[in-house]
Amino acid sequence: MMDSSLALGRLEVSTRTTVDGGLCGRENEKNFRDGAQPQPNGCAPLSHQVAGHKYGVNQVGILQHPDGTILKQLQPPPRGPREMHFYNMVYAEDCSDPYLLDLQQYLPKYYGPWTSPGAPNDLYLKLEDVSLKFNKPCIMDVKMGQQSYDPYASQEKREQQISKYPLMEEIGFLVLGMRIYQVTSDSYKTYNQQYGRNLVKDTIKDGLAKFFHNGNGLRKDAVLGSIQKVRKILEWFEGQRQLHFYASSLLFVYEGSPGLGKVMLPEIEVPKKLLSPGSREEPEESSNNNNVREIGSCTHGHMAAAFSQDLSNTYMLHSGVGGQQPYSDTLPEIHSGKKHNGALQEWFSLEKPNTNIVSTQLVWEKNSHEPEVEPSGNEVEVRMIDFAHVFPSKTRDEGYIYGLKSLLYILQQMLRD
Repeated sequence: MMDSSLALGRLEVSTRTTVDGGLCGRENEKNFRDGAQPQPNGCAPLSHQVAGHKYGVNQVGILQHPDGTILKQLQPPPRGPREMHFYNMVYAEDCSDPYLLDLQQYLPKYYGPWTSPGAPNDLYLKLEDVSLKFNKPCIMDVKMGQQSYDPYASQEKREQQISKYPLMEEIGFLVLGMRIYQVTSDSYKTYNQQYGRNLVKDTIKDGLAKFFHNGNGLRKDAVLGSIQKVRKILEWFEGQRQLHFYASSLLFVYEGSPGLGKVMLPEIEVPKKLLSPGSREEPEESSNNNNVREIGSCTHGHMAAAFSQDLSNTYMLHSGVGGQQPYSDTLPEIHSGKKHNGALQEWFSLEKPNTNIVSTQLVWEKNSHEPEVEPSGNEVEVRMIDFAHVFPSKTRDEGYIYGLKSLLYILQQMLRD
């Protein structure tokens, strides 16, 4: 059997959930808190999960299904129903919204809710295993955005999340875990969330570079492949004004086996123009950015209103949970314009203060005789995961965009070194 971590996603759950009339119930939570952890027949705990709650006392974690998919147990309301409604909306058979259809390529495939015949009240999300096709998958989970709490979080929750990683607002992302195949020892190196929390401005680039180091050297082909994938996700975010994502992650996977994943690249020139995480310029128009499409306000409004109403109906049934308020068409004030042109841009500008900045394009200055060689798209995967805190909006998700630009800048700097 292929050595696979089956490492899609993270499960932020501390209580077991059940189904009650098609919604997420709580009748068996006490048994779960007491340590009861029955597994569906044929399923096993995910052995190479890189982040989040893993299988153990009072925790189910991510499960591996015999058919090669993974099972993520639905979280308690309102998080679990909210994530399920997000997947149902994006993958609806009658979905016609161009932005949601485009979004599908950046998510794991969704096969719907799943229950075991032996425990029909336990509900799981059945998802694609992004790492299944890799022989020696190298996996990294990165939480994106300038804040990991949503607009409805209590002050206590906000302070708790900020205290976990005070630099989230400035850096724009947090490394939650990594697993890297080492060719020299035929083994894996792993780094947990505490490692990511210890990374500061002066160490974030080298800390992130460990994910691309296989024991022999830096896998620049994997870095380049990751840049290309992240740029596509950035283009999607810069074109949409319908959704805001909080505490959501990017899952990176590349092939660690020698000869299978490595693509021989020609000598690469240093990028002359770099993307700045502090830039808030709009994307370039058609000829320079053909992958970004604009949609009329009617389409935006229809999708956002439908999503808001769908979540509202579910949320109101659980409005007593956690003391939060029901959804409405108008979200609480979201402070998304934080430090977009502040200390982080200064920090990234130290090495090359005269560097020309562009908002969405990574421009490679190559000699005309150099062949165009790119890493195969099959050798690097970058997918968005974890959608328990997705909310309708009428503005761009500047916090997530800031994180993407910050991450891209650091990846580009790895290629410069």
